Amino acid sequence: MMPQIVYIWERLKGSFLLIPLIIVLLGIVLATLFIYIDSFIILSQKGILNFIFIGGPESARSVLSTIAVSMLSVAGIVFSITLVVLSMASSQFGSRLLRNFMYDKLNQIVLGTYLSTFIYCLIVLRSVKSYTDLEFIPNFSIVMSIILAISNVILLIIYIHHVSVSIQVDQVISEVNRNLNDNINKVFSDYSTEKHLEADEKHFKELKNTLSFSESVKNKDNGYLQVMDNDILISIAQDNDLVLFNNYRPGHYLVDDVELVKIYSNQKVGDEVKEKIRKAFVLGKVRTPIQDPEFAIDQMVEIAVRSLSTGINDPFTAITCIDNLTATLCYLTKIQFPSAYLFDDEGHVRVKVNPIEFSGIINAAFNQIRQFGKDSPSVIIRLMDSLVTINQLATNKEQKEDIQRHAKMVLKTAEKTMIESSDLEDLKKRYEQLE
Repeated sequence: MMPQIVYIWERLKGSFLLIPLIIVLLGIVLATLFIYIDSFIILSQKGILNFIFIGGPESARSVLSTIAVSMLSVAGIVFSITLVVLSMASSQFGSRLLRNFMYDKLNQIVLGTYLSTFIYCLIVLRSVKSYTDLEFIPNFSIVMSIILAISNVILLIIYIHHVSVSIQVDQVISEVNRNLNDNINKVFSDYSTEKHLEADEKHFKELKNTLSFSESVKNKDNGYLQVMDNDILISIAQDNDLVLFNNYRPGHYLVDDVELVKIYSNQKVGDEVKEKIRKAFVLGKVRTPIQDPEFAIDQMVEIAVRSLSTGINDPFTAITCIDNLTATLCYLTKIQFPSAYLFDDEGHVRVKVNPIEFSGIINAAFNQIRQFGKDSPSVIIRLMDSLVTINQLATNKEQKEDIQRHAKMVLKTAEKTMIESSDLEDLKKRYEQLE
């Protein structure tokens, strides 16, 4: 159940619900607690706090009302600024980057803090009493509301600075690259032991051939595969003596009634087992980076492609994206990619999946940039530079073949589009370094 829990937690972190709601609840608790403390201070007639706020009930109501109205107004301004930033990010960088701004903790904290201060003042305001036989002025709570108001003014300055920095293209690219590296670290294991593909494939076929019956688990919805729980699949296969084959991975789009999993067994599998298998897959209307490192790569590529459009024509942004993608691909040359075969506790192959591979990563990173950057010599030359750098760190034959394949495509593109012969010669010199 861990991937499903991670999925739910990621969805909550990316909404304007969880953190603001927690802060609002904290404001309610603090208001109640401070009023309770004020009641003891007044009954005991002790403490300097009775003299910090000098004024009667009307003054207390005036202070609390002013702070409450101001905080609500500023909360509206903060919300408007956030919408403007989201709108600008959507038009300039692409709608898929909106989730990065939604995940920004400071935006959530600022909105929650102003709403929390507003509710805090309302609760404290209600506790102010000025009856003939009873007068209650929560001095400590009022002093705390003034401190909160001052803190919120400072927080507003921090928020405006943060927003002005966060929409700068270099900052956006840096944030996308950080998310990409975090996702890769979660999906891949560093410097893992070598995989034995031929032996694992042979083991899988031998085990599959011992099972005489096969059937399919059909998908029941349309959407992107967001999370796949391999531990549940292994457990189901082991408990029911099954071998499972899944040809999809997170990021793929699944349609209704398509074959989700192929089951190999000695007898017909019941509907209950099939339903358990389906529950190991979480589908949604949009892609998420939880188990899909290509999603963050696509975000980076989208920034580069938009910068190369006719309306923007900003090759410097595209080159920055290429540099960040190059660093990621260089890192990927050093690590072991996940195996296609998943084993049970007894060492038997139980599940075969469609793992992400280096060829898929480099295709996602460079194909579209090459296609849209064909009219920009500086972008094409930087692509070749990147391939030379990645090739120097490539550790196996398959990786070098993928790099060579992309280098040839870049060279063919340049030969068709580059007008200046010096640019083409410059590119060919770089290409020769690969050979």
